[in-house]
Amino acid sequence: MAKFRYTARDNYGVLRKGFIEGNNIKEAEEKLISQGFKEVKIQEINIPSEKKKNIEISISLFKPKVKEKDLALFTRQLGAMISAGVGIATALEIIAEQTTNKTLKEALLKVQEDVIAGTSLSKAMEKFPTVFPNFLVNLIASAEESGNLDIILQRASQYYEKIAAIKRKLISASWYPAAVLIIATLIVIGILTFIVPTFAKMYAGMGANLPFLTQILIDISNNLRTNALYIIIFIFALFGINSYFYKTPIGKKIYHRIMLKLPLLGQIFLKGAIAKFARTFATLVAGGVPIIRALEIASKVVGNVIIEDAILKAKDEVEKGKPLWSSLDKNIFPPIFISMLKVGEETGRMDEMLDTIAEFFEDEVDRAVEGLLSTIEPLLMVFIGGIVGFIIVALYLPIFKMGELISK
Repeated sequence: MAKFRYTARDNYGVLRKGFIEGNNIKEAEEKLISQGFKEVKIQEINIPSEKKKNIEISISLFKPKVKEKDLALFTRQLGAMISAGVGIATALEIIAEQTTNKTLKEALLKVQEDVIAGTSLSKAMEKFPTVFPNFLVNLIASAEESGNLDIILQRASQYYEKIAAIKRKLISASWYPAAVLIIATLIVIGILTFIVPTFAKMYAGMGANLPFLTQILIDISNNLRTNALYIIIFIFALFGINSYFYKTPIGKKIYHRIMLKLPLLGQIFLKGAIAKFARTFATLVAGGVPIIRALEIASKVVGNVIIEDAILKAKDEVEKGKPLWSSLDKNIFPPIFISMLKVGEETGRMDEMLDTIAEFFEDEVDRAVEGLLSTIEPLLMVFIGGIVGFIIVALYLPIFKMGELISK
C-alpha cells in the first residue's frame, strides 16, 4: 500500500494535516471522506531509500541515551503542535527532523510509521521501552481516552524538566565531594611517587635515623612504588566485585539502605526520592491514570529500592481498601508528607496536594544541597590541608634537625 500526505477540514472546519495509507489516491480520499473530512487534498509521498535506512532502529552500544531533557523538549513540541491542529504523524516527522538525539529520532520515525498505519500513539511508543518510559506511555494512553492529549503532553514536559532538575541537584550533591577527594588522592599519590623518593635519597646519605613521621612517609612511598601493580589490580577487582554485588537484589538493598543513612547526604537522597515520587504520582493522577497503576509506575522512578518497596507495599494496602496516607511507611515518609497527602485524599484534591508536596520537597532538596556544600567545603579543606601538612612536616622535619642527623 502507498502512503499519502493529506490536508482536510474536519466537521468543525478545523484544518487537519496527516498521513493515510491506500492502494491509490482515490481509495485514500474515500477513506477520509468516510471519516467526515471535507476539502480533501492528497499527495503521494515517496520515502527515499536513505530515509528508510534511518527508520530502521539499529542496535549499537554507542547509541546516545534519551534523557529527561530530550523527553521534555519532545513532549513540549508535540503538545504545542497538536494544540495548533497539526496531525500527530506530521508532528512526529517534524520533531524527528529537528531532534539531535539519534536514538530518539529513529524511534520517532518508526512510531510515525505505526501511527500512519493506524496504531495509536501510546501503542506505537510502547514498542520502544528504552526510549519512552512506562510513565509517558501510560500518560499518553490515558490522554488518548480522555481527548486532552495536548494538555497532558504539556504537563509531561513540565514533569521531565522538574525531574531533570532534581537529578542535577542530587548528582552535584554526591559528585562534588567525591571529585574533590579523587583529585586530592591523585595529588597525594603523585607526591608519594615522585617527590618523596627524591628526599629519601637525599636523607639516605646522612647516616642517622630519620624522625618517626619521615620514616613512615618514606615507607608508604616505597610500598606504593614497589606494589603499584598489585594495588591497581586490587582496586580494579574491588570495583568489579562492588559493581557485581550492587547489581544483585540483596546488594542493591544494602547499598540503598546505607545511602539513606549517610550523614549529610542521606536526607538529600531521601528528599530527592520523595520529590520524584510526588511529582510523578501527581502527573499520572492528574492525567487520569488509575491510582494503583500510578503507584506502580511512580515507584520505579524514585531510584531507591527501599523506598520503591515501601510504595509497592502501600499499593497492596490501597488495593485492599485502605487510604494511601495510612498505608505509607512512617519510618521512611516524613510526617509532613503523610499529613499533606491525608488532606489531599480527604478533600478529593490529591493531585493538587501532590504538586504542592513535590514543590515543597524540591525546595527542601535545594536548601539541603546548598547546606551540604557550605558545610562540606571547609571540612574537605581541613582534611586535605591536614594530609598535605603531614607530608610537608614529615619531609622537612629532618632538615630542622640537621645537626642531629650529621654524624661526622
